[in-house]
Formats: sequence, C-alpha cells, structure tokens
Amino acid sequence: MNSFQSKYKPPAWLFAFALSGLVVGCGSGGGDGAAAVPPAVSQAGGVCSGAACVDLKTAGSFVILAQAGVTNVPSSPITGNVGVHPITGAAIGVTCAEVSGTIYDTDGAYTGGGAADVTCRTTNAALLDTAVNDSIAAYVDAAGRPAGAGATNLNRGGGTLTDDTLVAGTYTWTTTLDIPTNLTLSGSATDVWILQISGNLNQAAAMSVNLTGGAQSKNVFWQVGGGTTSIGSTAHFAGIVITGGQVVMGANASLDGRLYTGTIVTLDHNTVTRPAL
Repeated sequence: MNSFQSKYKPPAWLFAFALSGLVVGCGSGGGDGAAAVPPAVSQAGGVCSGAACVDLKTAGSFVILAQAGVTNVPSSPITGNVGVHPITGAAIGVTCAEVSGTIYDTDGAYTGGGAADVTCRTTNAALLDTAVNDSIAAYVDAAGRPAGAGATNLNRGGGTLTDDTLVAGTYTWTTTLDIPTNLTLSGSATDVWILQISGNLNQAAAMSVNLTGGAQSKNVFWQVGGGTTSIGSTAHFAGIVITGGQVVMGANASLDGRLYTGTIVTLDHNTVTRPAL
C-alpha cells in the first residue's frame, strides 16, 4: 500500500451526497415518466473498457454530472447529456440550445437556464441518483489504485509538470498539481492513465493536454481530492475529471472528456465534448 492509499479517507461530500441521493431517490416515480435506466452509453459517447479502466457505469451516460449545479456565461456548446442531482433543476444554468443531448433534473424545476425552452429536459431522480452514486464509486476506485514505480509526486519542481510527456499508468501527487505548460499523454488507443491528486488541479491559460500515439480521452482519469479544478482561459483539457470539489473552466477553454463533481461546474463560453466512441 502506498502513502496515498494509507492516508486516503473518503471526503465528507462523498457520504453526504450519497445519503441525500438515496433519500431523494427513494419512492421516486421518475418525475415525468422517463425510463428508470440511463440512456444508452453508446448514445452518450465513448467509455473506457478493460481491466485497467475506472468503471463509470451509468455515470458514463453524462458529459457533465454535478451535485450542486451548473453555472454558465453563454454560449457554451456541450455535446452529451447533462445531469444535476440532488439539488433542484433550477440550479442548471445551461440552455437547451447549448446542449446536444438531454438535460436531466431531479424535480422538474429546470426552467431553461435563462431561456424559455425546456424541451430537452427529462426529470428522473432515480436515474440521477444511480449515476451520482456510480460517479462516487468511480472516485473511490481511482483513488485506491497503486501508483507505478517512480510515479509518486512526479514533478519538475513542487507538484508541477512542465513540458512533460507521460506514458500510461497511475500517477500520484500528495499536493496540488500545477500544469503551467503543455502536457502530453502518449500511448495507444487502449492505454489508460489515472492521475491521483490530493490537492487542487490547476491548468494554466492557453495551455493544452495533448493526446498522442492514439491515446483517447475516454481512457484518462483525473481524480482530484482538492476543492478546485481550474482549467485556464483558452486552455484545452482532455480526460475525465472526478472530484468532490468545484470545476471552474476559464473563458473560452475547451474540454474533451467529462466532468463529475460533488459541487458545481462553472462554465464561461466553453466547449465541452464527450469522448469519441
């Protein structure tokens, strides 16, 4: 057992939101009568498959899944399904016109995110409860993976990756991780990266996480234990962020991946795209 595993304790948000989700889900009739199972993953984008993967289960049907809301400065084009639970659907700040997919809420309170159109909304508390709990399970899974040899606190000066190329594997930082330059993940289409970060994750403005050699965003997992994941203005990020904290995307930043958070996702003229099949 490495130092991360021995010190890891599931954060309070994990238990609090899991419990609240179970309470909300109990006795739910699915709101507007939507199906009791999430939409097919094949319709929601690619998911990692194989023994090395973190299993997203039903959470893989969502490109954004937040427990306390989504704020937005429009327009932010989103390809994939968006879900918020257990907080009210009134906390969803994206519009149907921005989402190429379905917006799922718990209570039918989504009012269009600043527009009148609610035709993209489906109300299904049971579906969302399952997906949120699956995202929590994915967080625990990712956090518990052992790091590879020499892959603990890899840095170029105090939790910093500068002009680095990472091959597939599990990496651990017991601090905040800063990415002030471009970062390259190099590997094949079946390779998997798990990046465990005890503190915050900060990507600098105008920088990119680049995938080379056939690497795919669906196979990259960022497990963030700190309170904030920050993607800088005009930056490009790749992979699946699973965190109990907030995710803040700077102005005109883009994401190829997914965002799962125990609090909120903050958007500002961003492009969010689910991983390719």
